[in-house]
Parts: sequence; C-alpha cells; structure tokens
Amino acid sequence: MIANCDRHAREACLSAEEKPPVRTIDIGISESDRRAIADGLSRVLADSYTLYLKTHNYHWNVKGPMFNTLHLMFEQQYNELALAVDQVAERIRALGHPAPGSYASYAKLTAIPEEEGVPPAEDMIANLLAGHETVARTTREVFPGDDQGGNEPTADLLTQRMEVHEKTAWMLRSMFGD
Repeated sequence: MIANCDRHAREACLSAEEKPPVRTIDIGISESDRRAIADGLSRVLADSYTLYLKTHNYHWNVKGPMFNTLHLMFEQQYNELALAVDQVAERIRALGHPAPGSYASYAKLTAIPEEEGVPPAEDMIANLLAGHETVARTTREVFPGDDQGGNEPTADLLTQRMEVHEKTAWMLRSMFGD
C-alpha cells in the first residue's frame, strides 16, 4: 500500500495498523490543566510578541536628541524579547499544545495595543513602559496556582518573565525621573 503513495501523502495511505501509535503526554499534569496553562501562556506569548514588534519598530524609527541611547536600549530589549517568545512558545509545545504564531491570533490574545504611526521618542518610552507593565500583569494573572501542582517549569518561566518586565519597566520609568 505505501509503495504506491506519493511521499507527501504517505500518512494518509497508512492503514490503521501501520500508523504509529499516538503518544499520550504523561508528565504529571492533567490534559485539562495543560490546556488551561497553555491558554494562559498563549496570552503571555501574544503580549510578548506584540511588545517585541513595537520595540523593534521604535528601534528603527526613534529620532531626536536621545537617539543613540534609545536606539541601543530598544535593541537590547527586542533581542531579549525575541528569546523570551521562543521560551514561552516552547513551553506551550512541551505541554502538548500548538503555540499561536500569527498576527491574527496575537491580535485576539494580546492586551497591548498595536502601534499606529511613529510617536515622538518620549511617547515611545511611555508606550514601552505600559507594555512591560501589561506583560507583567498578564504573567501574574496566568501564574499557576496551588491547584496546578507539579507545574514548576511554567512557574519558573513566568517568574523569570515577571522579573525582566518589572525591571525593564523600572528602567523606562526612571528615564522620566520617576
């Protein structure tokens, strides 16, 4: 049967006996809990990716007397966010669920508004401050509770994300002298 199949359609040609068994995930977290965790992490991913895109946009388009300082700072921030979105997406996958990966899905899940136009440098700082605070709040909202025992990897990841976003928010806030 398989010999007559197109190599791209091989899976469809396999009989039930020939198909590899579906592997169940047995990591000590129930399917319903893994689904809930993945859904929460998807919100963190959407917020993080939206903030990444906004930060990268600002890096490209910042101008004014603080250009060099902000250009370099925004670059450091978007590089950190690029690594973060990968970590969050991979945690979702480790839980057995697909990670969202389209602008449309992020738009539905994020609490960070999309940027229209190119704001002045001071507004960029304020918008990024608000974005980092938003990701910190979202992360806190989805942080696993006692009812999701055994989910230390997600708790560890989210603790690290909160620390980064709170510190970055403090640094951005400090640029206003606050």
